[in-house]
Amino acid sequence: MQIGIGLAVLAGLMVNLASLLKHRGCQLTEPVQLRRPLHSARRLASSPWFAAGWLLAAVAWLVHVAALSMAPISLVQAVLAGGAVSLAVMAQRLFGDPVERQQWLALLLGGAGLALLVLTVPHFQGSHSSFSTAGILCFEGGLALLAAGLAYGHRTERFPDHGNVLFAAIAGTLFALAGIAIKGLTGASGVSVAVLVPWGLLILLAGILAQYTAATALQRGGAIETIGLMGLVANAAQIAGGIVVFGDPLSSSPLGLSLQVTAFALVCASALLIPSRAANAAPLPAAAS
Repeated sequence: MQIGIGLAVLAGLMVNLASLLKHRGCQLTEPVQLRRPLHSARRLASSPWFAAGWLLAAVAWLVHVAALSMAPISLVQAVLAGGAVSLAVMAQRLFGDPVERQQWLALLLGGAGLALLVLTVPHFQGSHSSFSTAGILCFEGGLALLAAGLAYGHRTERFPDHGNVLFAAIAGTLFALAGIAIKGLTGASGVSVAVLVPWGLLILLAGILAQYTAATALQRGGAIETIGLMGLVANAAQIAGGIVVFGDPLSSSPLGLSLQVTAFALVCASALLIPSRAANAAPLPAAAS
């Protein structure tokens, strides 16, 4: 499990850097068109920034999968979330992106809340990969409905100034859906081909949709509010999945439960503070096609 935690730390740093590279690439290419996925994919792939970010993200994904196979998902995702501060540091020092004080506070609150959640749970043993079929189906179905509801909210155009926030939340939800499915796959033994094929297709579909919605969010907003919100939603949902689906334990003491409620409150406050620049974000001009 210690190796899994170490891999989670490495994956978190790689994911943040990859996301910043993809953000720069997305800002310099023409807008993603969800109705023309292959055309948009070619345009994104032609950007050296995005291509470098995607390759680094692919390596980070393999490291993440390895971490999930060795440690409980809630612990892995909390470690990833705890590295949110590195996102702001890299955004400022490497890419020159401004980070508001409110966003620093949001990242600190979110990371602290998720870290507190894990610190207050009983001692973990093993990778916690066992689950019930009904439990994982219900949870994954709930995430799919949440993503669909957020997509419907965007289509109604009731939030015209917060499209990047909605797309970031959708992408985070889809990343969580794929992550929980991957965690389940690492613990499933003796799975038949009839189950393995649709399971793999679910992971593939959720991953592709997450990548397109993430690219759209990155084009429409600044680095911190989009990347930070995607990570917060994905990590929080997977931590909840670890508790609900895989039986990661909660605290058995009143004090521990109170601290865990506080941790969830910190995460919610962080989600409200991160998109503070959404309405005023001015993306870099797209490159001429």
